[in-house]
Amino acid sequence: MPTLQFQVAGGGPLALDIERLIIAGWTGRDADAVQHHIKELQDIGVKPPSTVPCFYPLAASLLTTSDVLEVPRDDSSGETEFVLLQSQDALYIGIGSDHTDRKVEAYDVTVSKQMCGKPVGREVWRFDEVADHWDSLEMRCWRVRDGDRALYQEGKVTRLLDPRDLVQRLTGEDALPPGTAMFCGTQAVIGELGHGEAFEVELHDPVRNRTLRHAYRVESLAVAP
Repeated sequence: MPTLQFQVAGGGPLALDIERLIIAGWTGRDADAVQHHIKELQDIGVKPPSTVPCFYPLAASLLTTSDVLEVPRDDSSGETEFVLLQSQDALYIGIGSDHTDRKVEAYDVTVSKQMCGKPVGREVWRFDEVADHWDSLEMRCWRVRDGDRALYQEGKVTRLLDPRDLVQRLTGEDALPPGTAMFCGTQAVIGELGHGEAFEVELHDPVRNRTLRHAYRVESLAVAP
């Protein structure tokens, strides 16, 4: 069980024992658009999810605040996601990247989610500080490829299910179990999906005029022939 160190914006340090890591998938608010995308992927051989949304349990040790991510080959890529972090006494929101092996994803989504570490930023907000204006928040991701930094994803959280809805669907209750971290969905990719040398993700709050950010470098490990 890893213990990760965070900094609460406007507060103090937060040491959080991560007991479980969940990746929520197919979390779009537009149910018709979600089903259309599932059908598109099914037509090219990707197995549809058993439920919508679906929840992938991963090893808690995959969650990392490091700014370097080691992965096998150049078959993976990141994607911006807001992350719920439940302590004993409060729910926090952070920004992370569901870095996924795209080659493996083509034949086993669950395994692909477990192939790579899941970066998350060190700074977090208390969820109750954004709850009343949640739908105004914005997500972005930049990718560095061949040395060029370009916008890779951008969109408002309104494209995704409200985090309180996701918590209720996962647990049947209004709170996550303490020690839970849950990634909650991403935005559409601008251009080509795929590998980059680095990724930067952010969650922006235009009401309070503040931003959560995390940047990390991708190092592809040599694979023996």
